[in-house]
Amino acid sequence: MFPGYRNLHHQGLLAQRAAKALTRLGSCRLCPQSCGVNRKASETGVCSTGRHAMVANAMLHFGEEIPLVGEKGSGTIFFCGCNIGCVFCQNSSISRTTQGCQETPAEDLASIMLDLAAQGAHNINLVTPSHVVPQILEAVNIAASQGLNIPLVYNSGGYDSVETLALLDGVVDIYMPDLKFYDQNVSARLCQAPDYPAVARATVKEMQRQVGDLIITDGIATKGLLVRHLVLPSGLAGTAEWMRFLVSEVSPHVYVNLMDQYYPCAEAEYHPDINRPLHPEEFTLAQEHAERAGISRLHEADAAMLARLIRLFSSSRSKER
Repeated sequence: MFPGYRNLHHQGLLAQRAAKALTRLGSCRLCPQSCGVNRKASETGVCSTGRHAMVANAMLHFGEEIPLVGEKGSGTIFFCGCNIGCVFCQNSSISRTTQGCQETPAEDLASIMLDLAAQGAHNINLVTPSHVVPQILEAVNIAASQGLNIPLVYNSGGYDSVETLALLDGVVDIYMPDLKFYDQNVSARLCQAPDYPAVARATVKEMQRQVGDLIITDGIATKGLLVRHLVLPSGLAGTAEWMRFLVSEVSPHVYVNLMDQYYPCAEAEYHPDINRPLHPEEFTLAQEHAERAGISRLHEADAAMLARLIRLFSSSRSKER
C-alpha cells in the first residue's frame, strides 16, 4: 500500500502542512495543554521541547506488536518530553527531562527516518509525538523528497488535539494511541492531564475517522487504528468502560492490544493503589471485559513468531559484537 504522505508530497501539500504547523509553535497550543509559549524562541512548556524535536534513541525495534515488527523490525524513533506526565511513567528518564537527548533539526530527523528505512524497517514508528507534530511534518517532507516510502506510525499516549491531528490527515498511516484513564477523577490524581478521558475519547474517534480499521497484509500492518490499553492495578484504567466505548463509538472491528506490563515506577510509590505489580487475575479480568464488550480483534502475540523474532534480534546483536 502506497503511504499517503507520498501523494501529499507530490502535490506540494505536505510542505504546506508543515509550514502551517510550524507557525503554531509561536504560541504553542499544539496539544491540549495549550501552554501558549513561544517555542520558536526556544521557550518550553509542559513538554520541555523548544523549536527542534529532541530524540533519545532510534532503532529497529522488535518489541512492538507483531504486525508492526514483522521480520525486519519497526523503525522506532523515541522523542523526549511528554504532555501527560503519568506518575507511574516507565520512561521517566526521557519523558520528564530532555537531558541526554539530542536536539534534532528537521534535516537530521529526516536522515534518521531514511536510515531506518534503509535498514529494512517495515515502518517509521514515532513514539510520543504529540508535542512535535510540526517537526515531524517538516522532516517527513524532506525524507519523502529523498525517497521515504514506508508507513508512518503515530504512537501516542492519546492526549492529542483534534485540530493538530487534522494536520496529519493523509500523512499518518497507522495510529497507535495508548488509552489510559477513563475516569476523570483518576486522571486528575495520576497524571498532569485531568481532562485526559474526554480528550482521549475525541482523539481516538478522530484517528479512526482518518485511517479506519487496521489493515494487515501478509502479516504486516499497513494502515489503520491499533489501540493499546495498559491495564492498571485496582481497575484504575477503566478497562471495561474503554472496551465498551471502543466497540460502540469507534468501531466494532477495532484492533486492541491489552498490555499487562505495568509495574510501579517514578512516583507510583506515593500512590498505594498502584504501588504494586499487576496481579494475573486482574489481567484475566481485563481480557474478559474486552470479550464481553465485543472486541473481536484482540491482539495476541503468536508464540512461534515471537520466538523467531527474538532469535533474529539476538543474532543481529551477536554480529554487532
